[in-house]
Amino acid sequence: MNQPVAGIEALAAARSHFPALERWTYMDIAGRSVLSHEVRQAIDAHLHERMMNGATSKEAFFDLVERARGRFARLVNAQPGEVAYAKNISEALNMIAAGLDWQRGDNVVLCLELEHPNNVYPWLNLQRYGVEVRAVGSRDGHIPVDAMAARMDGRTRVATVSTVTFAPGFRTDVATIGKACRERGVLLLVDAAQSVGVLHTDVVESNIDALAVSTQKGLLALYGMGFLYCRKEWAERLHPAYLARFGVDLGGAHEATMGDTSFKLAPGARRFDLGNYNFLATAAVDASMQQLLAWDTREIERHVTSLAHALAQGFLDLGLPVAGGAPGPHLANIVTVGVLSEDHYGTGEALYDRLYEYLVASGVKLSIRRGMLRFSLHVYNSMEDVARVLRLTRQFLAGARGRDTTTTVKKEANR
Repeated sequence: MNQPVAGIEALAAARSHFPALERWTYMDIAGRSVLSHEVRQAIDAHLHERMMNGATSKEAFFDLVERARGRFARLVNAQPGEVAYAKNISEALNMIAAGLDWQRGDNVVLCLELEHPNNVYPWLNLQRYGVEVRAVGSRDGHIPVDAMAARMDGRTRVATVSTVTFAPGFRTDVATIGKACRERGVLLLVDAAQSVGVLHTDVVESNIDALAVSTQKGLLALYGMGFLYCRKEWAERLHPAYLARFGVDLGGAHEATMGDTSFKLAPGARRFDLGNYNFLATAAVDASMQQLLAWDTREIERHVTSLAHALAQGFLDLGLPVAGGAPGPHLANIVTVGVLSEDHYGTGEALYDRLYEYLVASGVKLSIRRGMLRFSLHVYNSMEDVARVLRLTRQFLAGARGRDTTTTVKKEANR
């Protein structure tokens, strides 16, 4: 299906909202985002209010919290009451891990090799209660959801996957593993660090029971905050490990109201809310989610996927080893080059380490993760960015064959 002209124009205009792009070819959303003018303005407005009117009522802050909660719910096709605040993905994942009534002999199924460590340690931590961590091996860099389903049995309580792995960056067939979990009464928990805000997310369509995300990556905001989506039917079967006033249902009573000692948990995911919120980070993500909703994540996904395919094919044409080979449905917005390992400080190959240094010196922002060069794209990237990175790579490779590239590096770095 062709992208509507209005959508193309909106995404082309999106680039102008991010001032960092005046000095960087920025391909590192998998690490962290750059901020838009509008996000900075929201931050400044919040700080100005605190500086000039510090004694003002908190009602406006609570209104902000609920508005942002509602925007996130719209972004993933959830209900606001199914959304809780967290300080990051790690906390959100642990909210689910600690909220279940585990019994000795229960198990959790995951692919240890491809999960971020922060979606591994919460489960290893449960081993002290007699919970079994069932590891499924990766398959050609993919999380094999069929093998995960085959490892489930009557004692499986949770299956957990990354929607897109942080390296090598392949999509996971979430809907299929979600269907298998739903049929077995298993909770499907997804780490959506590399997808929400960049790829269109529908928790209903994908059979997701719980989803954790932070705000500094695809949501284009700040460190120090995240969201937990938990389907109402599951949330109300969980008991939070930590409890504060906002997690208790006292109707519309003031936040400092103390009910009696026989309390009732707040409905849905709100039971996981703890104490006062990170209002500054909420102001930032409220502004960025307003932009993402206007740009439409369906359009953003089409845009970034087409760019990633072009980048991957370009690297292949230059003879570089692209993880996953030819572009296909496995590819989202992340392209990785090299050989998978456990090194985050180098690739283990002098040629690729030098290519990394060359690109950074030329004003390209990228990462090294698990021994591979990682290029990750968002709404503000363009085909011109792709062409520039491929041109620089071609020049570097020519230099590696004996040409002097010093002049070229300086010229490109000053663009």
